[in-house]
Parts: sequence; structure tokens; C-alpha cells
Amino acid sequence: MTKRIILLILLTWMVSACTTIPPIQKGIVKQEDMVFSHLDFDQVVHQYVNTNGLVDYTRLQAAPEQFERYYQHIAIYSPDSNPELFKSQSDQLAYWINAYNSAVIKTVLSYYPINSVQDVKPPLPLFFLPDKTGFFLFQKPTFGNVTTSLYNLENSIIRERFQEPRIHFALNCASLGCPKLPRYAFNGDTLNQQLDFETRKFFSEERNFKIDHIQKTIFLSSILDWYEDDFIGWYNQQFPHEQASLLQYIALYVDAHQADFLKTQSEDYSLEFVPYNWALNDQKQ
Repeated sequence: MTKRIILLILLTWMVSACTTIPPIQKGIVKQEDMVFSHLDFDQVVHQYVNTNGLVDYTRLQAAPEQFERYYQHIAIYSPDSNPELFKSQSDQLAYWINAYNSAVIKTVLSYYPINSVQDVKPPLPLFFLPDKTGFFLFQKPTFGNVTTSLYNLENSIIRERFQEPRIHFALNCASLGCPKLPRYAFNGDTLNQQLDFETRKFFSEERNFKIDHIQKTIFLSSILDWYEDDFIGWYNQQFPHEQASLLQYIALYVDAHQADFLKTQSEDYSLEFVPYNWALNDQKQ
């Protein structure tokens, strides 16, 4: 048996080993308006997410009706299946961000109680894969009647289509190392302001950005390390005549004093990326 055939069999088996995450509610939900509504999700996160971005999964699991109604909507409608509902690029991106965040919650609820997304393991024969692949690669939520992994949604749809690095401060992976889950849904009409707000909020937290003048070290969230090319690439496009760096990008979203330091006085400072905290963003942790 050739290596190509073995690889094909393995890939086919991997696809069949994925777990589909369907809506609990059945039947077709009619979209009444000519725009897709995120009101249900907005109300759910306002009710079940606290100001620290922690989710009350226990209460949400006990009363999931409104959340499930929203998840059913994203399972049926998407910018790909119903482009007439998403007239602007901002409408489309707002959908995909909310879809990702709600699908993460849906997947957590499917396995809850858990202590981390790493508790959702890959299929047993693939035990050697990183633990997080069980959650982000082998679980397949539904969007516009198409099932796909969270990994694919983030990388092949959101990052590839929109080239908007601020999404990294809006997407929430149900972990304490993530940007805090907002207590509101994203909307096309206000998306730019919302992304700007979440980015500034992210860098205002010392766990994500801290200048230590004694150690001459700048501590950054691992997100800046993992997606460095996104930030540098965007900066190069916006400011082609400047030298792009992570610190130049961050300077756009911090206060004037910090921005001036990053631009003019940080050359002798080293960068250190803080290990990511994969504990569940659960109010009961």
C-alpha cells in the first residue's frame, strides 16, 4: 500500500472521527428581517458573562433556550449561505466573530463540566496530537448548514478573508489566557468602534502588556507571538514607509506616554511572551 493511499485513508478516517455539534432545537427558523439579528446572543452574554469575561456555564447549561435559538440561527444562516442578509463586509465579519464565540460556548456546553478546553481530547488513535486539537480541530459546529472546525473558521475564513488583526482581541477561546469575552454581541454598524475598544482594553491589562523598567523587559501575551505576521503585515500595509514591529502596532492602542516610549525608547528592552493560561473561563473556577 503506497504512502499516498495510507495518507488518504488516514485523512478520511480523521474526517469521520470529528464530532458534529448540532443545534438542540430542530426545524427551520425563518429570518424575519433583511439583516441577521444578533440580539439573542447579545442578551445571553450580557446575562451570563460577568465584567471579568467569565461565563456562568452552569446557569447557561440549565437554561439554554435563548442561546440555542441563536446557535440555531447561525447554524442555518451565514454570509456564505445567505449573502443578502450581510450586505457589508462589517456585517459579515461581525457574524463570523459572534459565530466563533457562540460556537466555542456551544462546544464547551456539549462537554461541561470541564476544567479546560484541553479536556476535550482528540480521538484515541490520535492521542499523540496536542490536546487542544480535540476541541479546536475535531469538534465541528455548524454555520450556514456547513460544518467546520473552530480552527478552520478562525484561520481559513476570519483571518484569510478579512485581514483584520484586531479580531485576535475579539475572538474568545473559552480560556483565561484569551481576551475577555465581551458582554455584548458584535454588530456590523458599530464593528470598527467595538474592535478598537476591545483592542485597547486588551493592551490595558498587565497580563497582556507590561513594561518592566527594572528588568528592561516588555511582557506580552502569547497571542502577539502566535499571530505576529498578522500584526506586522497589517502595519506594513497601513504605514509602508515605517519600520513595522509588534511594538509599533501596540503603540497605536495604548496611552500617549506608553506609545512614545515604545516608539523612541524601547530599543534596549527585550520581549518576553507570557505562557498562555488554558484554564476554562468559568465563573466557578
